[in-house]
Amino acid sequence: MRQIWIITKRELRSFFDSLMAYIMIVLFLGFSGFFTWLSGSDIFFVGQASLQTFFGVSFWTLFFFIPALTMKLLAEENKTGTIELLLTKPVSDWQVIVAKFLATFLLILITLLLTLPYYITVANIGPVDHGAVIMGYLGLLLMSAAYISIGLFASSITSNQIVAFLLSLAIGILFHLIFGFISNVFSGIAGEVLSYLSMAEHFSSISRGVVDSKDIVYFLSVILLGLFASEAILAKRNTI
Repeated sequence: MRQIWIITKRELRSFFDSLMAYIMIVLFLGFSGFFTWLSGSDIFFVGQASLQTFFGVSFWTLFFFIPALTMKLLAEENKTGTIELLLTKPVSDWQVIVAKFLATFLLILITLLLTLPYYITVANIGPVDHGAVIMGYLGLLLMSAAYISIGLFASSITSNQIVAFLLSLAIGILFHLIFGFISNVFSGIAGEVLSYLSMAEHFSSISRGVVDSKDIVYFLSVILLGLFASEAILAKRNTI
């Protein structure tokens, strides 16, 4: 655990050293703040003390931002050869993968914590469903963790950051849009399976304040699948 935390701190520090963290935080707060408070579909227009507009905007904003954060995690180290240097130290492939995952997840967590004033302001405007807000944040964190693991996998199979970004985005589009869209075309078991694979379906369920074990299992499955796939790619390269 100590090795994981050391690498996590190094990766998190690298986000802030390269200004990537600041850019991501400012852009996220700018987009989410504008559409939550100022656009034509904002809280005042809707006329309800609710953060559903914020969660809807964040759902799309994080979808595009996370591939930009994860594209360099392993691709850059593959290109520069520093991954081999890192793995000569007393750390396992799994520890490296988990540490890079945690660093990115912590950055997302910090970013979402900075939006808590939105919650406080809405609570002062009128009665708010606190359970739905908490579940909305939980849904964003679970969705972010899932896309981080997908981004890690994309970054592990290439040394080109742009390729990693596009591949992560392409895989994400399957979960974000295509599975849900295709599920409406099919009926029966095929439609149910495709609907279950849709990230939007599970996020929507949680953000409404509904806690269902199938949603938690879904997100944990995607996260673990991405992490184990990344470790497998890393281990395969180390044996070559």
